[in-house]
Amino acid sequence: MIVRSDPTALNGRPCAVAASMELVGDRWSMLVIREVVFGNHQFSEIARNTGAPRDRLAARLRSLVDAGVLERRPGSTGGRHEGYYLTEAGEDLRHVLRALLAWGNKWVVTTPPLRLAHHDHPLELESHCSTCGEKVEDADLTEEMVAPGWDMHGRL
Repeated sequence: MIVRSDPTALNGRPCAVAASMELVGDRWSMLVIREVVFGNHQFSEIARNTGAPRDRLAARLRSLVDAGVLERRPGSTGGRHEGYYLTEAGEDLRHVLRALLAWGNKWVVTTPPLRLAHHDHPLELESHCSTCGEKVEDADLTEEMVAPGWDMHGRL
C-alpha cells in the first residue's frame, strides 16, 4: 500500500504534484520505474541500465519499496535474490513515463532513441475523461483550490 503524505506539510502551495515529486521526482526514481516497466527487475540490471551510483540506487529502491511504489519478490529462478516489481501505485506511473517520453522525444532529444507504437502506428497520447469519454481540452477544465487558506493565486 502506498504511503500517503499530508500535502500541507510541504513548503509552499499544498499540492499533489509537490507531494508526488517528493516521492518520485528525482532522476533515479523515474529511471528505476522505467527499467522495471521494461522488465528489468534485478538490482544489477537496474544499475546497468540507469547508470545510477550503486549506493544511490540502493537508497532509491529502498524508498520506493517503503513508499509502496515497488515491492520485492523472490526471483523467478527461486534463488535468494529478489526482484523489484511495480505495485498498483507503481503501475499507474506508466502513464507518467509515456507522457515524459513523448514530451522528451518532441522537445528534448535530437533523435528519439525509443518510440512507442500502438498496433501498427506511432502512439499519440491524448487525455480523455474516464467518466464521459470526452477528449480533455484545457478550455473545459476548471481548477478549484480546496486546501484551507489558499486560492488559485496563492495563500489568502
